[in-house]
Amino acid sequence: MSDDNAANGQQPVAYDAEGRPLYAAPVEPAHTQVTDSGKQVVHVARSTEPIPVHISEETRRKHQESVERFPWLNLSQHEYVISAVTRHSIGLWTPIILSLTGITLTAVCMFCYPDMAKRIGLPLAAYNQVIVIATMVMTLFAIGGYIAVWVYTQNRFFLTNESVIQEIQMSLFSKREQTVSLANIEDASYSQQGPLQTIFNYGSIRLSTEGDETTYRFHYVANPKHEIAILNNAVEAFKNGRPVGEGDD
Repeated sequence: MSDDNAANGQQPVAYDAEGRPLYAAPVEPAHTQVTDSGKQVVHVARSTEPIPVHISEETRRKHQESVERFPWLNLSQHEYVISAVTRHSIGLWTPIILSLTGITLTAVCMFCYPDMAKRIGLPLAAYNQVIVIATMVMTLFAIGGYIAVWVYTQNRFFLTNESVIQEIQMSLFSKREQTVSLANIEDASYSQQGPLQTIFNYGSIRLSTEGDETTYRFHYVANPKHEIAILNNAVEAFKNGRPVGEGDD
């Protein structure tokens, strides 16, 4: 842009790939208009570009660390993860035990088939087919157990300095994500029911939001009392305009 254009109150409104102005348009100054009713209306020209938000070095560092640790999360430039809530390993026991039980029973039946065939009168010539079928069944049990474990571990809950992000993996090909701003959280609590949850220190986190009164739940949370304390502190700091998680490593 030439000095003459700057002096005439013009600024570039489009640029080429190297940042050179393509053409200029006059800047419309604010002006006042008086209507027939005597009311005064002020017209102000809007900026054509977003105003940059100042980001501290600490926030920038934490954001970069969060991006490196959780590259699949869609974080804003000044957002970082405060806590990645993990699910308790006790939830893996059921699929693992069922899978191992199915594999063990199938293997026992396969190896005991010759004896069973003699007692019941089944053809021994079919033993090779039995081995093939049993191997396929054991493979299916192993795959099913692995899928159940994978789906369980893909359910994740993240607390950032701006929001709560919950990733819900319902099946192998079904997934959804819920994001709730800290400003919209009205109540956050946890619950532990029964001796098993108390002994192994796991439970559920419950979030309720303002307005639409939506409730969000995350189950099998390890150490839920500690996690809900971090969450409540973050919500309180966010609503009171204080830095959320500043100084935490």
